[in-house]
Amino acid sequence: MKFSRVILFVGVSLLAWTIIHTAQIEAASWKWDFETDSVGQAPSSFGFARTGSGRMGRWIVQAEKGAPSGARVLGQLDADPTNYRFPIAILNETSARNFRLAVRCKPISGKVDQACGLVFRYLDENNYYLTRANALEDNVRFYHVIAGKRSELASWSGRATSGGWHELNVNAKGDLFEISWDGKKVIEARDQTFSKTGKIGLCTKADSVTYFDDLTLEVKQGGRS
Repeated sequence: MKFSRVILFVGVSLLAWTIIHTAQIEAASWKWDFETDSVGQAPSSFGFARTGSGRMGRWIVQAEKGAPSGARVLGQLDADPTNYRFPIAILNETSARNFRLAVRCKPISGKVDQACGLVFRYLDENNYYLTRANALEDNVRFYHVIAGKRSELASWSGRATSGGWHELNVNAKGDLFEISWDGKKVIEARDQTFSKTGKIGLCTKADSVTYFDDLTLEVKQGGRS
């Protein structure tokens, strides 16, 4: 009888551990709101790159009244008008394959573009996926970048205004990508170019000055390295 009780206890404990551990994996999430970063400095958890030509970009934490959370945001402030120029801010230690990635963004200015973008499954500055909204064109697009060349995979036309906060997010599972803008799914597409784990981050284009806040990553089971 005692032996049976021990077996039962071990079995129940193992089952409970498995349920808790699985739930933790499925619900794992991280958020970057820049509240602990110094205003006027680049955030220490990010590295910076650029696809194309022109200046590298200037990613600086800004004090911003009315920010989605707290009072600090990350801004890309360099307004170099080089057309094929994509400043990128990449999280140094975070990689994922299957996930939900979201950000709040506020296009501030730009005559060539006013872009708010997410990059994911990023291998280097010339190879990654990209989705971005453009407040000058009123659209959201999905691209892959291969050897530095950007190619459009899907597009949606709709309202994307400057001077206000929006939400852009992408769900990635295998070769399926679902992209939402302000809570509405606007793109669903499949692509197999980058099938493995890669880094995540933010991007703009050309002379876009854009603020970002609440970058959130929720990793699905088995989705993070």
